[in-house]
Amino acid sequence: MVDLVTTRTITAALTNDREGVVRDLDSLGRSGSKIWNVARWTTSRIWDETGEIPDEGPLKSYMKNQGCWNDLNAQSSQAIVEELAGAFHSWFEQDDPDANPPGYRKHGDQRPRSTITFKEDGFKLDTKHQQVRLSKGKNLKDGWSDFILCEYDTGPDIDLTDVEAVQQVRIVWTGDHWELHFVCKVVINTDDTSGEKTAGVDLGICNTAAVSVGDETLLYPGNALKEDAHYFRQQEYETEGTDGPSNHAEWARQKKFRRQNHFLHAVSKDIVAQCADRGVGTIAVGHPENIRREEDWGRHGNKRLHDWAFDTLIHQIEYKAEERGIDVKRVDEYELATSITCCECGMKADANRVERGLYVCENCELVANSDLNAAENMRATVTPNPSRDRSNGCLAQPAVRLFDKSTGQVAPQEQVRP
Repeated sequence: MVDLVTTRTITAALTNDREGVVRDLDSLGRSGSKIWNVARWTTSRIWDETGEIPDEGPLKSYMKNQGCWNDLNAQSSQAIVEELAGAFHSWFEQDDPDANPPGYRKHGDQRPRSTITFKEDGFKLDTKHQQVRLSKGKNLKDGWSDFILCEYDTGPDIDLTDVEAVQQVRIVWTGDHWELHFVCKVVINTDDTSGEKTAGVDLGICNTAAVSVGDETLLYPGNALKEDAHYFRQQEYETEGTDGPSNHAEWARQKKFRRQNHFLHAVSKDIVAQCADRGVGTIAVGHPENIRREEDWGRHGNKRLHDWAFDTLIHQIEYKAEERGIDVKRVDEYELATSITCCECGMKADANRVERGLYVCENCELVANSDLNAAENMRATVTPNPSRDRSNGCLAQPAVRLFDKSTGQVAPQEQVRP
């Protein structure tokens, strides 16, 4: 066994959510939005005058002279400016005329509650009594106290006394209550020797993931994710007001995000666990990084691509695999044309994809699920001459693993309640 030091975010419930504590957290959250809006206006003005987006350094220097800067701890104010600068540069680098730059944080005349980050000198943690003191900014300090005392509960399975160090604390508004996020360094015991097998993982929209280990294949349909996306999008659109999103629309947006995040965590956890059980030492996962830029998929297709959180899923697979001592290699599936290349003979032809989920090679007559064919091609990037005993038809008839909404976990299809 070897010790691995890695970073994790631990979510905790706020247990002393009394009126005074919530009121103070609200004031910090709304102050964060004010700092964002002033910095957003400043960035726009500089952009209009110079044609360039200011870097975070000059933007911070300007913002330090604004009155709202002292509403928060200095490091917390800096974190908001860093987030805005990063969002602007990310938008600019997309080089997409249809993409919108970061907007203002406001709901009509109201400012929403922003996430506030407290770095080293902004919090003091007492793990023995499960309390954390969060610093107020100079403008918000009063005669009563200069900090907010939050009591928290991380649940029965997690204890902050076991972590190496807590690096940051964040207060996050979920849409109806505040919660605490602790960014920690954690020591994990991992196996010093991994398995010899390799696996390929193809990520998609209809099927969230397809996994090939050579002689076994797994399919993870995205039905639950699509149902949530449709339902909460309708909830959001039907309540959109003339002054921006209503409270219910904001709730729907937050709820959809939390459910999607839980779904992806459940799927990535199961993928890594199944690979570990099969002696996999290396996972090749498709990274469709360029697919949004290279083609126009139509209005509905582009919307689905926008909602497709493949980067999040890849990141979750990577850090969960790291805990198991499994290496993860990103494969540019678009460049390698993994979806139209036969994994048996190597022939490339769009016509081989007979239907959305069916791949039939005109050359060697291989019949396979198209996503699993792509997954096997990715596995071949790690193992150039993988075992190709496909007589059992596993590429055409995979084991299906479904997300069970009743338990919040992934299980074999036959075990999931209809």
